[in-house]
Amino acid sequence: MVYFNFNPSLSSSSSSFLFILIFFFLNSASGSHHARTRLNNSALLAGILMPNPSDSDCGFTSPVKLHLKHRSSGQTLPKHSLLNSPVSTDFTRIQTLHKRIINNNNNNNINAGGKPIFPEAESPAAAETYAGKLMGTLKSGVTLGSGEYFMDVFLGTPPKHYSLILDTGSDLNWIQCTPCHDCFEQTGPHYDPNQSSSYRNISCHDPRCTLVSPPDPTRVCKPESESESESCPYYYWYGDSSNTTGDFATETFTVNLTTNVDGHKQHEEVKVENVMFGCGHWNRGLFHGAAGLLGLGRGPLSFASQLQSLYGHSFSYCLVDRDSDSSVSSKLIFGEDKNLLTHPELNFTSIVGGKDNVFYYVHIKSVIVDGVTLDIPENTWDISSDGSGGTIIDSGTTLSYFADPAYDIIKKSFMEKVKRFPLVNDVPILGPCYNVSGFMDYKNDLPSFAISFSDGAVWNFPVVNYFIELEPEEIVCLAVLGTPRSALSIIGNYQQENFHIMYDMNKSRLGFAPTSCANI
Repeated sequence: MVYFNFNPSLSSSSSSFLFILIFFFLNSASGSHHARTRLNNSALLAGILMPNPSDSDCGFTSPVKLHLKHRSSGQTLPKHSLLNSPVSTDFTRIQTLHKRIINNNNNNNINAGGKPIFPEAESPAAAETYAGKLMGTLKSGVTLGSGEYFMDVFLGTPPKHYSLILDTGSDLNWIQCTPCHDCFEQTGPHYDPNQSSSYRNISCHDPRCTLVSPPDPTRVCKPESESESESCPYYYWYGDSSNTTGDFATETFTVNLTTNVDGHKQHEEVKVENVMFGCGHWNRGLFHGAAGLLGLGRGPLSFASQLQSLYGHSFSYCLVDRDSDSSVSSKLIFGEDKNLLTHPELNFTSIVGGKDNVFYYVHIKSVIVDGVTLDIPENTWDISSDGSGGTIIDSGTTLSYFADPAYDIIKKSFMEKVKRFPLVNDVPILGPCYNVSGFMDYKNDLPSFAISFSDGAVWNFPVVNYFIELEPEEIVCLAVLGTPRSALSIIGNYQQENFHIMYDMNKSRLGFAPTSCANI
């Protein structure tokens, strides 16, 4: 998921305004959806095209009822239950992100007056002590009807369990708090700061308060002599109706620690104190059972950034099959995972862009379909001088989006190469789609798909990572979509499934290795 600190003064071109106006018109006619740059596996299933009148985003006019059987329960669900959001607002959000980057209004990189905001990192030796040992349990949100991946978090003193959405596309950690004046439905109770002895509000005058945007941009802190304990309010907007508003605070997070003593693994809990997070009293969006969000972006507020003195500048995760039930999990690992580093198929590509950027940019050189490098202009993938374009990897976006003309060329290539199966033309949004009824071995006859990076790394995807199955119609559709030429390209979590992904900021590189994530 990508996020924005809302700035009402953002300008837009006439074409951009028309683009949003069209979607607004559609919404006024048909209701709306929450969209956080997400898709759901049966694409177009109920979640993507069935308006939710409680939101204020755009939607499509006709619901499509293509469902899949959840293989572990037999329950009829949208496959992998991801599509909670309309593609229309996916595009709107990507366009908003484009404007956001160009206007360079990311307030999360401010350090007021040069004052230190974080404690000094421990020595490399201290970080190595814990490297690869801090772990969180990671699960698919399918049983809650979500296309997200959830991490188990223990918050407060005494620690209480909550499930937070894993998101490398943003850096604010936040949770729904009491009193919850306007909140979405979640599984389990809201976090109550009054029941934790380690909760602390961040003062309005604290330099850390400059890391977030206030709900009212014109708001000014009262003089310290008048209000020493005035809290720091925050407002985060995610490019659609999803947003969170509340108090910026610190709290103790409890994480699992695994150590190896004389060849024997030992487990204990470690308390990480004074982690900055948002205590949200007004929260909107279809977060489907989650209590909030765990930001893992490159910005200073992210959980990864705040823990770097403990585990170093590296973390990794492995996303299980999205249609897995809640009993199947894998790990989010803070620090270098020695097993991953020795994986025979581990590849690395460089993370590019400035260190102050919240997003993890990679530089694509070309796309390969069925062994053939497509004729896509290489400048399609470049980050322009105004900050637009480029490609990010995001655990919170479901499908992958490729900027024009790359998407059109990719789509045309698949249509030219797939001849065995009848083309299906009446599936909205996704395409090309094919009827594979009666073809038990259809995966063997679909073209291969890979991304080549400018530094020589190649990411080869299995068929299940770039084709979505729609049942019971037995239709498969290409699981990528397009964005305007100057907008971001995004490698989403559908393509990351069953790859162990490593974010190594020490060496500014992204690692990926094919892995059965449920076995980690």
